Amino acid sequence: MPQNTTVAVIGLGYVGLPLAVALARHVEVLGFDIDRTRIDELIAAHDRTGELSEGELRDSRLVYLADESFLDDADIFIVTVPTPVGPDNKPDLKALRSASETVGRHIRLGSVIVYESTVYPGVTEEICGPILERVSSLIQGQDFFLGYSPERINPGDKVHRVDRIAKVVAGTNEKTANLLAKLYGTMNGGNIFIAKDIKTAEASKVIENAQRDINIAFVNEITEIFSRMDISVYDVLEAAGTKWNFLPFTPGLVGGHCIGVDPYYLAHAAEAVGIEPRVILAGRHTNDGMADAVAERIDQALTGPSRLLMLGLAFKEDVPDIRNTKVVDLIKGLEKRGHTVETFDPMADKQEAEAEYGLSLIDAPGTDYDGVVGAVRHAPFEELSLRAMLKEGGSVFDIKGLWRARSIPSSFRYWTL
Repeated sequence: MPQNTTVAVIGLGYVGLPLAVALARHVEVLGFDIDRTRIDELIAAHDRTGELSEGELRDSRLVYLADESFLDDADIFIVTVPTPVGPDNKPDLKALRSASETVGRHIRLGSVIVYESTVYPGVTEEICGPILERVSSLIQGQDFFLGYSPERINPGDKVHRVDRIAKVVAGTNEKTANLLAKLYGTMNGGNIFIAKDIKTAEASKVIENAQRDINIAFVNEITEIFSRMDISVYDVLEAAGTKWNFLPFTPGLVGGHCIGVDPYYLAHAAEAVGIEPRVILAGRHTNDGMADAVAERIDQALTGPSRLLMLGLAFKEDVPDIRNTKVVDLIKGLEKRGHTVETFDPMADKQEAEAEYGLSLIDAPGTDYDGVVGAVRHAPFEELSLRAMLKEGGSVFDIKGLWRARSIPSSFRYWTL
């Protein structure tokens, strides 16, 4: 690494913040985000995503910025903005384009721009590169250089953190790739894989979560099959899991910003080259339909319109992240069938839930519900008293197997996948 190298991380969300803090232990890092409230919170050592502790933020040398003029000081730019899909399930690159324009205003001769956002092969060089050229009046591959290093953040995972996992890097040329290998290697002990080229690195990222999506879709499909035979899929998986090479996937609502999105990026790339992505989209179809299938099963188990408590809104356990959560689809499916649903999630942000989905989260579970739905396996939910929440004869709908090991009072009906 050249001495006095300054890195700017663009976007301080679930991906950008942990990366910026990890790199700031070794090089000078500027953390930039357009959300002034987010910057103020981080300066006060509060991470609303829950990825980093107050102590980790206070100890960091990371400089927080909402004023882009300071980006003039950066030598290397790492872009970590969201890349969702639109209502039509097509890639939405608005944030990536905007971030590229921002970076383009501040690059100079010799700058390196690295993208970590999930994309389909070709986006870095064929979409982002030209934007940087237009805004900066510089030429990629000659005046500035591109790189790609796919993010592998797993929200809520305190083991596989960004500084403890292998990092894939690729660059415009060998020199750029080696520079990025040294940069990322400072934080993870040199655990770096240099991909053949940028498109290869982009492709490697987009298949990682598509693979998981397809595996979960298989389990969700067999869940439906076994449920009609009055067999719990959890019992089946427990038995099958004793084989040494059985893959440990479980059923559920597949949302979030990665597994529920990345397959559509891969499908888009396939269609662009004239390939019909049958397996990829079949998996998405199965997983996207899971919420309504569960709503139908719950409705069949109830006798008429009921008052239900939904436990959990986040897309996965023990995180506050509600992006692209399929619990919303489950709630809508139950309401469509005439039921009233109250939702409790102590980890989710109430204002975000209201803004994103028009949902008003309750402060605490009430009483006398006709049914309780365990939609997310948050640790605190395992200790809740079902007796305190349910009326006599009420139903427990245990989607995530929260209470499989608990002795359920005989006065309640218990149902699980």
